[in-house]
Amino acid sequence: MMLLTDELLLNYKRCRRRTYLDLYGNHQERDATKEFLLKLKRESQTHIAAVLAARSRSYHRPQASPRDWLLNAQETRALMQQGVDCIYGGILTLTLADWRASLIIDPTQEQIEIDVTENDNLLFLASPTLLIKQPGKSQWGDWLYVPVNIKLGRRPKQEYKFIAAFHAQMLAAIQGVLPSQSQLILRQHDDYFVHLEYWLPKMQATVANCLQMLATDTEPEVFISRQKCSLCHWYSHCYTKAKSEQHLSLIPGVTPKRYEYLTTIGIESVESLAATCPLNLGEVIGTQAAMELKQQARSLLDDRALLRYNYLQTAKNTIPTAAIELYFDIEAEPERNLDYLLGVLLVDRRERTERFYPFLAENPEEEGQIWQQFLTLVHSYPNAPIFHFSEYEIDTMKRLAKLYDTPKPQIKSLLSRCVDLHYSLTRSVILPVESYSLKSLANWIGFHWRDRGASGDQCVCWYDRWLETRDHSFIEAILRYNEDDCRATYYLKDWLVQFLFYAGYYNQI
Repeated sequence: MMLLTDELLLNYKRCRRRTYLDLYGNHQERDATKEFLLKLKRESQTHIAAVLAARSRSYHRPQASPRDWLLNAQETRALMQQGVDCIYGGILTLTLADWRASLIIDPTQEQIEIDVTENDNLLFLASPTLLIKQPGKSQWGDWLYVPVNIKLGRRPKQEYKFIAAFHAQMLAAIQGVLPSQSQLILRQHDDYFVHLEYWLPKMQATVANCLQMLATDTEPEVFISRQKCSLCHWYSHCYTKAKSEQHLSLIPGVTPKRYEYLTTIGIESVESLAATCPLNLGEVIGTQAAMELKQQARSLLDDRALLRYNYLQTAKNTIPTAAIELYFDIEAEPERNLDYLLGVLLVDRRERTERFYPFLAENPEEEGQIWQQFLTLVHSYPNAPIFHFSEYEIDTMKRLAKLYDTPKPQIKSLLSRCVDLHYSLTRSVILPVESYSLKSLANWIGFHWRDRGASGDQCVCWYDRWLETRDHSFIEAILRYNEDDCRATYYLKDWLVQFLFYAGYYNQI
């Protein structure tokens, strides 16, 4: 029996290929689940428990485990028939025929054709966090149920609304009436009610498309999107395929919409993109984007850095070089809204020395203390530029200054010394990389982190484990990673200054 779950549909909404591989792929080719993803799942369960406790919500729960989904679904229906006030951890199941029948419950909705052969082996499965009883008319009697989903997100994401609509449609088929609402409870325990009239047709169309893909058994094309793909257990499998095909999605700046346009005009390789006329391409995506894509392809083909085509005309500020320079990087724990490590590499070019200063909060309540230690250091070198590699450091300094009452003139002076190397580099240079992340750029110019596989997400997990175990090996790993981030920024800054010095006298287009 094939189960089409709300999780699979959610993944289809994000990436059709992931749903296909989850159903038909070789599961031995999946990556191991990342520790950061396991952490998110634990935090989600903790959040659900906190919401239930805060609202003093009593509930009934099916005795069967969610793994025994068939028995759980039977018990869930029995609880609904009894008319209990709230069901937690219930499962809803539906055949394809019942799903089709549910689409005509609301005659005001435009119907979506599902052009697939009837398949008794296909079963829909949904797991709303809660089912709440409300007055109304259903097959059970003078009551009906509405779905409530408790989510970790701070805002009602589109995928949350999509699944909320799916749960409402499942309930419509089971109880014989469409719920009046579908509710989300978010990170700050705030309520959000999904506009079902808007989201039901969109959800129905997506489900129909998903069923069509499964019926034709056609594997969707690979497309690598770093932000969306990073936590997927098929990432290595898909990346290997994309690499072997030299897929255009590996080129920075090639979005799904741009990729669709490029393929329609016959551009399907790095070579053809590098050879295309930017004027023709610019008519659709804009001249600047066309020139940048062409340069990016040329850079990848030649494996060399290029001066951005309009740099000499648009460059306004030079990158400072000073006797003493500071390189700044932060490690944070988002769930606690905590910046627990403020790392600074002090480079003294006169003395040719380097010293790393890790201001670490071994306990979350020490954040204010390390902020003051950081301020003491940077104010000791009032003429030193502060280099960093994203807007996050700026946003964090503003947050900490406000939280700990740092005088406005003091923080204004501090911010004026900051230099965002990511901003400077991406507006001046094209590099033969697949991503303009610090790690990708620094690796290309020859810098390597000491701990392979270390990342910001992994540091979040290490810090949590430090708080749980007080094992200093976790702190030592975090400090190494943060210092390497600072040194990578330093390495990249020196490379960029040298490159612009030599490349600034001619235009590489």
